Amino acid sequence: MEKTAVKVRCQRIGCDAMFSEADNPDGSCRYHDSGPIFHDGTKEWSCCKKRSHDFSLFLEIPGCKTGKHTTVKQVITPVKKNTMPSPTAVSSTNASSKESCPRCRQGFFCSNHGSQSKPVNVVGDKAANLAGDVSADNNSSVEAPKPKKIVDINEAQVCKNKGCGQTFKEKDNHDTACNYHPGPAVFHDRMRGWKCCDIHVKEFDEFMSIPPCAKGWHNADPES
Repeated sequence: MEKTAVKVRCQRIGCDAMFSEADNPDGSCRYHDSGPIFHDGTKEWSCCKKRSHDFSLFLEIPGCKTGKHTTVKQVITPVKKNTMPSPTAVSSTNASSKESCPRCRQGFFCSNHGSQSKPVNVVGDKAANLAGDVSADNNSSVEAPKPKKIVDINEAQVCKNKGCGQTFKEKDNHDTACNYHPGPAVFHDRMRGWKCCDIHVKEFDEFMSIPPCAKGWHNADPES
């Protein structure tokens, strides 16, 4: 009787795939070969310089290196951000982060991105003053409703809840299906942790291993 190959989880940062030694060709693993940088609310991979303000989106940034899967735990060196980014980099990052920032999208003041992110309506050839023109403000607040996404109950989806990331089908979803962190991730004075369960560690890989502290429904579209 043929023996089934045992699959194990890859220990490289950014991969997390299951593999067997019999099926581990070169290039099958995509990973980050150096550690993250946390600075002024921004999360950045030091190896590929890709960044995000949102921690969930940061973890979804694909690895920039390829190689073989491994069971050896990857050792990453913490990186200090000493240099200031160029004005061009700041403006482009600020623009992209505004689009993903929930406060900016709702028109609230955001300390990370400066002033309010409300669009200025143009009436004829003259820009309307949002602070003084009530009618222009009312017009800017009226938006077409977003179409409701229709999902097949048998369609495979990826849960976006923090700390979960599992693939699920809506027909199997229920109020205890998901293990997740309801609170935000906290990065302060070289410590990393979750506000919801008040667990803080120094190493990034230890932070990634903190078990979720709440149960609930899987959610593939957290903004809906």
